[in-house]
Amino acid sequence: MATNAMRALAAWALAAVVFVWAHNHDTQFSMYWAFGLAFGFTLQRGRFCFASAFRDLFLLGHGRNMKGVLLGMAVASVGFGLVMSRQVGMIIEGIYPPAGNVVPLGVHTALGGVLFGVGMVLAGGCASGSLYRMSEGYVASWVAFAGLMGGLLVAAYTWNWWWETSISTGPRLWLPHTLGHPGALVVTLLALAAAYIWVLRVEHRAGMVLPTPPVKSATSTGVADDLRALGRTVFVRGWPVLTAGAVLGGLNVMLFTAQEPWGFTGEVSRWSIGLAGVFGAAPGPLTGADQLPGCVFVPSDGTIFNHMTFLVIAMWLGSFAGALGAGEFKLRVPKQPVRYAQSFGGGVLMGYGAGIAMGCTIGAFFSSIPSLAVNGWVFAIFLALGAWIGTQAISRIA
Repeated sequence: MATNAMRALAAWALAAVVFVWAHNHDTQFSMYWAFGLAFGFTLQRGRFCFASAFRDLFLLGHGRNMKGVLLGMAVASVGFGLVMSRQVGMIIEGIYPPAGNVVPLGVHTALGGVLFGVGMVLAGGCASGSLYRMSEGYVASWVAFAGLMGGLLVAAYTWNWWWETSISTGPRLWLPHTLGHPGALVVTLLALAAAYIWVLRVEHRAGMVLPTPPVKSATSTGVADDLRALGRTVFVRGWPVLTAGAVLGGLNVMLFTAQEPWGFTGEVSRWSIGLAGVFGAAPGPLTGADQLPGCVFVPSDGTIFNHMTFLVIAMWLGSFAGALGAGEFKLRVPKQPVRYAQSFGGGVLMGYGAGIAMGCTIGAFFSSIPSLAVNGWVFAIFLALGAWIGTQAISRIA
């Protein structure tokens, strides 16, 4: 236990050093670094994964993770709604919140959702889920992340075709335009509540409603014991997924208030395009990408760091520190070679789907529905369809 604590302290010390360095260079860098650490730590402690949310629901009839996802989006929706009502006080058609994930809707949204849903189940984790499993020592998740980068690069090569065919003519549908700010928020919360009730019904039909285990606490003899118990609750014991979902939703609101909603694949696309550029294989100019919010492609500009670089890397380090402190880091190598192909192939599907849908389960789902955007709901429906297809596939894989 002491060894785990020392390793975790070393990771947090490294995080603190980077924070100071980043703050001295650009305060925006240090802000995103702090948010990334918080997001990553929460993902790992709650084992919060969108892939398992859908897979467990379809395969086992278990809604533990899905209930956390829905609660997180409900929390974010309230906060986003308040932020956007101040950004766009007067509802005028064609005016959108400047950073809200309201993107063009079309066949690209549906196909991207299906491909991402299939891919995340095959890979064993969504983009963020793969990231925190990478920090826990899962080699297959590193392979899936490589596939994700490859899929994003392939999507970048086809971006201009998708722009001309579907994206440039797709409508941007924002619920406040038709329902007003209060109406859009109420409808979104009611829809999330209906989804939550549906998950409960699925659990009851499957007989997967489990009693909440009682929390055992040692007898406290003083302040020191109370602090040790608190430390174990935060850093060692697994968090209830509802807690993790609420925290992630709250962090998303805070990040949106400060700058923009939580995203992920836009920065990873910059890495993919930049790496391809080293070998002279980068795609050409990406038409219209700079006109859209959300996790759209970010062309490589030759610089190493930007604010999203700090967010994504800090998400991994925060997850890693959480895994070390809880004693959950262990190198895990797949026992079957087919697992490598499955992980990489799933990652490629995720990357391509996220590329054309302009976001993964974070940007196109967890941040888009709270943005009161119709594209978030369409992506969610087809994401669920893809996850169901992926679940049928893995149930047939030995």
